[in-house]
Amino acid sequence: MSNASSPYQGIFFDLDGTLADTAPDLVAATNQLLVARNLSPKPYTFLRPYASAGARGGLLEEGAFGIAPDHADFIALRDEFFSNYEKALLVDSKLFDGIDHLLDQMDAAKLPWGIITNKSERFTIPLTDLMGLRQRAVSTVSGDTTPYSKPHPEPILHAARTANIDPTQSIYVGDDIRDVLAGKVAGMKTVAAAYGYCGCKEPPEAWGADYIAHSPLDLLQIIFPDSPDRE
Repeated sequence: MSNASSPYQGIFFDLDGTLADTAPDLVAATNQLLVARNLSPKPYTFLRPYASAGARGGLLEEGAFGIAPDHADFIALRDEFFSNYEKALLVDSKLFDGIDHLLDQMDAAKLPWGIITNKSERFTIPLTDLMGLRQRAVSTVSGDTTPYSKPHPEPILHAARTANIDPTQSIYVGDDIRDVLAGKVAGMKTVAAAYGYCGCKEPPEAWGADYIAHSPLDLLQIIFPDSPDRE
């Protein structure tokens, strides 16, 4: 499944903060919780970096309420957040500028690509269907597709097996350090999507990725290194 224009057999992407800018709808679902409790909504710019980590990883814990998952109120808040988000998955979310062009170029080159996210299937499947992504991807793996989620490498290895692609001849792109850690253990080359949410304390330059992409155009040049001017 190799392609003459790229040295890779396949390209795999994180979803939130890498392929799609989903923070607007995730933040809206979070602020709904605050408003329902007569609390002031948090600024978008404050909550945006937590979007890749989801409810458990940051939006509720570090972003809006400052409560840990073992707090007595956490489960109820999380479930209400899920309900809010499920009703408005694709209001203001969209692909990052340049991603559609990148995917078109890979499709034209017959270079397979897939999605590996920690988002649960409850949200991944309808969102990627609505965005027209799942129909084009060779594999779509959610946080609950396997018994593990990133930074464990199994979701990435599962995606590669499903697509019959050698992970050591592939790339994984993500906007969080756990994406880079998972990709490296899976044997893939890794790209830190520095244009994404990058909510962890360490900057993308410290994640140990093989490449850093400051825009989807950088991804195009990484994936097709022999065709830097590819249109």
